[in-house]
Amino acid sequence: MKTRLFTLAAFGALLAGPAAVQAQTCDAPPVARCSGADCAASPVLADRGPVTDPKTGRSFFLDMPCDLKPGEEVTFILNLHGAGSIGNWQRHYFPAVDYKDQRRLVIATPTAATETAMWPGGPPVRRWDGAADDAHLQNITEMVFEKVGLSNVAAFWLAGHSQGGFTSSRIVCSDFFKDKVDGWLSLSGGRIGQAPFVAAFGPPLADGSPPPARTAMRGEMKIACDISHIFAIGEHEIESLPETSPWAEKYACGPRVRRPDVVDEKPGHVWDYARSTYKVWGLAAAPGTAQIYAFPDCQDGRVVADVVRINKGHTEGLEPKVTEAILDLIQSAPGGKARQGT
Repeated sequence: MKTRLFTLAAFGALLAGPAAVQAQTCDAPPVARCSGADCAASPVLADRGPVTDPKTGRSFFLDMPCDLKPGEEVTFILNLHGAGSIGNWQRHYFPAVDYKDQRRLVIATPTAATETAMWPGGPPVRRWDGAADDAHLQNITEMVFEKVGLSNVAAFWLAGHSQGGFTSSRIVCSDFFKDKVDGWLSLSGGRIGQAPFVAAFGPPLADGSPPPARTAMRGEMKIACDISHIFAIGEHEIESLPETSPWAEKYACGPRVRRPDVVDEKPGHVWDYARSTYKVWGLAAAPGTAQIYAFPDCQDGRVVADVVRINKGHTEGLEPKVTEAILDLIQSAPGGKARQGT
């Protein structure tokens, strides 16, 4: 039995309209994928993707079921990488693409345009910048809405790792996104009701030793629109996970409940191959266990949940079962905000 995969030919049919997709077959290999140590020596992760935003000329990945039928509902995820990273690394780090067919997912994964220093005197790193990138993210969103049909978007989530998570929190209630986005998945990119990062957070020094300790990053996020919120973090990144959540209080959720742990026997696809010497930053990807905490019975069915990946740091790619557990949470939340405006 051949695996169904989304090809460039299928995307070309999609550009012609949803009805044209129905009869497509998908026999070609997947675009730009790798796993494990093979990724370290492969040029695959540098691939920017086969789809072009015609308004900016920038490339990105758009993964979806190739057998999508007219009128079929999908969950749309805009998946943003962290500082110093690139879209295809994020596509492997949070591999929702592995479940696009069975879960009817549309995942757009772009790459930031700008390389700037994160701090004065620091080295330039690729990072999201409002002036350089917000219009591109809006263009991608409009392209997806047009091509799959806005009425078929059952849910729309922003997902982001590290600075991509903070960027998601910055734009989620902006004029463009606030009446479209149903939820925000933060992958080590900040929590509403902060879980402070450890004092010595950051990549290791050139000799592999931990970075110098600094004042732990603290502060509260100001989110002024209605969304579900999932926070996923590596155990070694934070001082502790709060037992309460102001977001859960906002929606009158019940007290936090710990769900059964998720035990993965397989590792994630990627890690920071050049700097995997410091557990806070992240070691080589490996099997693991994740703790799932949810605040039940929220108003309007909102999902508020935390996922703690035990013995993990900032950069180990998500394992398959924890990825599915997060997708379960996403697809259990209410959606359809974008199409309700039609």
